[in-house]
Amino acid sequence: MDENFKMLAKTLFGFEELLAKELRTLGAMNVKIGVRSVSFTGDLGFMYKANLALRTAVRILKPIRSFRVRSEDHLYQQLQTIRWEKYLDVDGTFAIDAVANSEKFTHSHYLALKSKDALADYFRKKFGKRPNVDLKHPDLQLNIHIQKDLCTVSLDSSGDSLHKRGYRSATNIAPINEVLAAGLVLFSGYDGSQHFIDPMCGSGTILIEAAMIANRIPANLNRREFGFEKWKDFDENLFDIIKNSLLKKIRASDAKIIGFDKAPSAVRKAIDNVKNANLEDFIEIKQANFFTTKKETEGKTIIVFNPPYGERLEIDVPVFYKEIGNTLKHGYPNTNAWLITSDFSGGLKNVGLRTSKKIKIYNGKLECRFVKYEMYEGSKKAKFKGE
Repeated sequence: MDENFKMLAKTLFGFEELLAKELRTLGAMNVKIGVRSVSFTGDLGFMYKANLALRTAVRILKPIRSFRVRSEDHLYQQLQTIRWEKYLDVDGTFAIDAVANSEKFTHSHYLALKSKDALADYFRKKFGKRPNVDLKHPDLQLNIHIQKDLCTVSLDSSGDSLHKRGYRSATNIAPINEVLAAGLVLFSGYDGSQHFIDPMCGSGTILIEAAMIANRIPANLNRREFGFEKWKDFDENLFDIIKNSLLKKIRASDAKIIGFDKAPSAVRKAIDNVKNANLEDFIEIKQANFFTTKKETEGKTIIVFNPPYGERLEIDVPVFYKEIGNTLKHGYPNTNAWLITSDFSGGLKNVGLRTSKKIKIYNGKLECRFVKYEMYEGSKKAKFKGE
């Protein structure tokens, strides 16, 4: 039986609670929320499962050593005490990512270089040669994290960021991160029992994440590779067992998932990405201007969309957001509509609908609000109030 060990799942700001809930649902133990991270314990199989299934994790780290550090030279000395041949062959390749939150250590790039030297020199002294650095496709991805004077050395089990799902080959001018998209869908309360609409779908990312949630499809099923697949202790048989157990939980949702965009190029890209994700049977995409549409679904419907902010797309923001409010009010009764924006004054203030919920999150470096509007059947005044 594999032993349990501590791991750390990194995530986006504001997504910590969502990630903790995902981890508990998967079966993680000792789940503890941090800042942009959640720690937990599990065995080797659970590490594989976490990488495959978590929707709001950016990467899964496996800490192998923690120690206090006084200086960069002291960091170098401490790293020399780790038996690196347990994790990497001398003919292998590696890359190091360093992050510091400390008054003493302020140059993360220099810390990464010092750590690289320590690992290279360790091999050179012991074996007469050293592994090479490969920043794009290393056999071993290491993470050095310094909080004040506490350094944690971790193996990065994910490799590439987990937002790189593997299905997106085409993007529009302002694509949304896949982890962010999945988090928005989960925040909305969508679980596949309701109909789902993205009326400004762009390249289809929110729709695809919604369809995977509705059908219980593992988030990273389409990825070509994880970092742990190159580890010396990779258990391919166990990985296949874990993957097959997740595949058996896939179910077909009957609820409609619909996306439209007024740009023909965006619609083509969305269709291509949906096809890459093998979700053509579950997602309907068509060309349409949201402002001229009305709700086509019967029953409870959730709308989630990422309208232009005016940051990267040229629009008349006040007029645009006023039209969003008018369209929701007149055309989409019995829906919970959610949108994300970084434009609080020119955008949100002009929607003209009362928000029933606001969540602070970040889209890259942009501070945003994810807001909810409850549109009731047959009531034109209940939720209409200028802010």
